[in-house]
Amino acid sequence: MNNKVLYDLIVTIVNKGYSEEVVEASKKAGAEGGTIVCGRGTGIHEQAKLFNITIEPEKELVLTLIDRSKTDEVLVAIEKYAELDKPGKGIAFVLEVERTIGINHILNRMINENSTRKEF
Repeated sequence: MNNKVLYDLIVTIVNKGYSEEVVEASKKAGAEGGTIVCGRGTGIHEQAKLFNITIEPEKELVLTLIDRSKTDEVLVAIEKYAELDKPGKGIAFVLEVERTIGINHILNRMINENSTRKEF
């Protein structure tokens, strides 16, 4: 198929309870949504003790698959609204995606746009 979309995966790791802010910021900046995965942190800012037992705080990972042309705008929105510029708030990073399957609605939309343009 000639309609190849290039994607990035934005991975955002935040403290438990803050993933909805990341998803909302992403949507406002042009993303269609995200996937939230639960985890636990072991970073230098996360270690705390209770009764001499080390506590590893719960984290949430937000996976946002995004059209590469929108990556920068979405990443800036995540940084701003999730306050990732402050220590201990979280991190985000971008991975290039080599291949995808199952994203039919985007490909169908592109095909429809191309066929509509040919009619003119």
